[in-house]
Amino acid sequence: MAESGGQEQSRWITTVIMSTALQNHEISTILQRQHHRVRYSDSVETGSVIFSLSGVAFILADTRDLLMPGEEQFFRRIQKFINIHRNSFLVLSAALHGPEEWKVMFRIQRRFLGSNLRIVPVHNAAETVKLMLTIAKVTSRPRADDIRHKMAMTKAQIIEKSPVWKMLQEYQLHCN
Repeated sequence: MAESGGQEQSRWITTVIMSTALQNHEISTILQRQHHRVRYSDSVETGSVIFSLSGVAFILADTRDLLMPGEEQFFRRIQKFINIHRNSFLVLSAALHGPEEWKVMFRIQRRFLGSNLRIVPVHNAAETVKLMLTIAKVTSRPRADDIRHKMAMTKAQIIEKSPVWKMLQEYQLHCN
């Protein structure tokens, strides 16, 4: 158990499949330090991080690399990636997201509009890991079911306490 902000939180540990190209990457090191089971594979898209138990996949890219020629080749990689993975995220890393980086992001959004790709800007490896773990955790089976149940309960409470709902109930009583 880890303590944070006075609240107890249980440690969430999962298996992560990463492309072999990321074996010596800082993200791999951070995940291993947090005791996640990291496995490497040559058969996954270069730069990808897959949380198979959660059903989410991330492909990492540095916006500096996309400012250079070869954008079409990168777009083909992204297309292949989103064809394979239903819940796919493109994690665009830049120390500073200035006008050029936003232009790159908008070109990617325009190109993949209507697809299942979600684009997330990040600044560093620590932020990338935190983002990926948060998404993977909330989409993991037991957590996702728990979140759905809590949202349904909240929705029911909101409806039950709604003045509009009470007015409709009173109206129905008067009509009967």
